[in-house]
Amino acid sequence: MPSTSARVAVVIPCYRVRAQILSVLDGIGPEVERIFVVDDACPEATGALVEESCTDPRVHVIGHITNQGVGGAVITGYRAALSEGADVVIKIDGDGQMDPALITRFLRPLLAGHADYAKGNRFYDLSFVRSMPKLRLLGNALLSLVNKLSSGYWDIMDPTNGYTAIHRTALSALPLDKLDRGYFFESDMLFRLYTLRAVVRDIPMPARYGAETSNMSVGRIAAAFPGKYVRAALKRVFYAYFLRDFNAGTLQLALGVLVGAIGAAFGAVKWIQSAASGLPATSGEVMLAALPVLVGIQLLLGALNFDVQNVPRDPLQNERLRSVQ
Repeated sequence: MPSTSARVAVVIPCYRVRAQILSVLDGIGPEVERIFVVDDACPEATGALVEESCTDPRVHVIGHITNQGVGGAVITGYRAALSEGADVVIKIDGDGQMDPALITRFLRPLLAGHADYAKGNRFYDLSFVRSMPKLRLLGNALLSLVNKLSSGYWDIMDPTNGYTAIHRTALSALPLDKLDRGYFFESDMLFRLYTLRAVVRDIPMPARYGAETSNMSVGRIAAAFPGKYVRAALKRVFYAYFLRDFNAGTLQLALGVLVGAIGAAFGAVKWIQSAASGLPATSGEVMLAALPVLVGIQLLLGALNFDVQNVPRDPLQNERLRSVQ
């Protein structure tokens, strides 16, 4: 079992959070050994404010000359935490929406060896959901459904929640250079973690919304996210069922696509011929077209069910401990 004396670091990406950052830092408890404040070329000079006003010796400010996006800022913090030997790295935002008092709740599954990555879930309790703006609630619900398919974590909700904790074993194995630098960062993390077969756990948490202004452009996200989710889903399926393993899901998926496509193609040809000749297709031709399509759909549903059951269950950190022993 992992030691309860694990070294814990916190990473806080900062962009236009000057009004909230000091109160966020004040709320971080003694369970945290190191705090990395990453000023992502903030126009409000948040990093300079922290250096001038914060006397907490755990705090270290890292500055970006150019804005790299929230993902880029978190990656900078991750690298700094790894270089200083952190065993668990917590990521919270600097806008005050994430209560630092919840850090111990995020640590528990990782320190107990039950998970490699923990993330917040604001959908767990009805009282949590009521505090969310309606538009944001709808958007997060839709993203949660799409993310289940693209990431493979069918038991996870609220994928864009940025309150996270990751164990050093999983973080060291991630290709940090390939992670998305923008607001797709959290979703991309889940996709990359699945390719490692890391175990992810949701942590129930309330949503906190104040007077802070979001830097997220809804229009830009609506234009960029669909394509990224499709690419992630296709890559995940290829990696999990064709490149790294062949299993029952592979067979059902391949046969479902093949048989369904044959039936659809045969039906399309007969429909075109019927339209050109004016003669209706025979009942036999209809059945020859419909039956493969139905069988293909059934096989694809079987593949989907297999994928739902194929969520990673054995934490990477436990595999590392077994190899050492």
